[in-house]
Amino acid sequence: MNEPDNSAPRTVFDKIWDAHVVADLGEDGQLVHIDRHILHEASSPQAFDRLRAKGRSVNRPDLTFATIDHIISTAPGRTGATFAGGIELVEAVRHNCTEFGIRLFDLDDPRQGIVHVVAVERGIALPGCTVACGDSHTSTIGGIGALAWGAGASEVEHVLTTQTLVQNRPATMRVIFEGQPERGVSAKDLILHLIGTVGAAGGVGHVVEYAGPAITALPVEGRLTVCNMSIEFGARAGLIAPDKTTIAYIAGREFAPQGSLWDAAVAYWSTLNSDPEAVFARDMTLDCEGLKPQVTWGTSPQYVTAVDDCIPVPENAFGSTEDASRALEYMGLTPGTKLCDIPIDVVFIGSCTNSRLNDFEEAARVIEGHNVAPGVRALAVPGSQAVKNAAEAKGLDQIFKSAGFEWREPGCSMCLSMNDDNVPQHARCVSTSNRNFENRQGRGSRTHLASPATAAASAVRGTIADPRPYLE
Repeated sequence: MNEPDNSAPRTVFDKIWDAHVVADLGEDGQLVHIDRHILHEASSPQAFDRLRAKGRSVNRPDLTFATIDHIISTAPGRTGATFAGGIELVEAVRHNCTEFGIRLFDLDDPRQGIVHVVAVERGIALPGCTVACGDSHTSTIGGIGALAWGAGASEVEHVLTTQTLVQNRPATMRVIFEGQPERGVSAKDLILHLIGTVGAAGGVGHVVEYAGPAITALPVEGRLTVCNMSIEFGARAGLIAPDKTTIAYIAGREFAPQGSLWDAAVAYWSTLNSDPEAVFARDMTLDCEGLKPQVTWGTSPQYVTAVDDCIPVPENAFGSTEDASRALEYMGLTPGTKLCDIPIDVVFIGSCTNSRLNDFEEAARVIEGHNVAPGVRALAVPGSQAVKNAAEAKGLDQIFKSAGFEWREPGCSMCLSMNDDNVPQHARCVSTSNRNFENRQGRGSRTHLASPATAAASAVRGTIADPRPYLE
């Protein structure tokens, strides 16, 4: 293949991609080395069945990690059998990991948690790495400067067998977030604002680099939130260039480099920024000054507005009038209704989007000294055992439980209707997860995406609520 011209200005994506191309396959794409492969119980069984059928082994079990997160119950005291519908998949991933020599973070392992949470907090994924997982929200990991994307079932098998994937090189896009948001406006509000401005198909075919002062001011946890919802923006992946904040976060983590390897890694990571003259296929800027907390009102993240606004008429919504009308019908909403007047039934704080320690700290600042409104079921679900332990060490669990929240075990929980945490039909949920399409959280469920602070305020008020008064 032709070697890349490393003297030409390059983006962060270009630098990582070029370093991982094993072979150029012409019109068929490029063969790319995968540094880390992460598995979970819901998307891996088929790949292992194919390996057995073909008599193949796992190429690099030392670079492959697995956890149990999607289909398990998050009820206190849960086991792999608590949710009867998940027993088969739980047992399958245990058997497969034992047979093929893969490290599994099982339910009794202090490292268990949501796949995209544990990969970062354990130092499994690192800046400059390529990471694949059978889950679209693997893009989350781009928040530390890795190139991470979801893989289909056949691709999971391909990585297990070869530690590579055949991929078409995506186009590049940069979104610069200017200004500094006010208190009560978080990373979740930034990415929802982007999707509401450009649309849910705005990033199709691209790897998006997020940049600008509003991004670099975010802690790593917030950067992970932004990159998580690159998928709802339609992008192949999202990433944020690593910096001193990133390096400080990774230092000392279980699988991070140590000693002289750490020094070499930091030296390399420091080169992972887009050159000043690098050209992106698309480039745009968003002004975050004056941005308010964002809440979705429809069945796509692009149907979003400020928390103190009204539901728009379909003709003024993003996209087609027909789609917006259908969304309103499904959600049981009428144009002109103030978001803050809409009663709710459920609040869910969790998911790979917003289940890290600072997410619960943000929500706890809102709910401390208050109670969940009568008739509202509120769940707080940590993204990992490490998050749960850290939150409990700070007493956050007591704040949530005293207010009337359920404090759960780690897992994907109410993000998707794959386990026993579901939103009832026609019930309305304010959720910190990433998707709000029809039936996502349960058959006939109605989902409003929001930040942890907005979700917490809504739990207290019993309607969709602005978190800012609670933070004064």
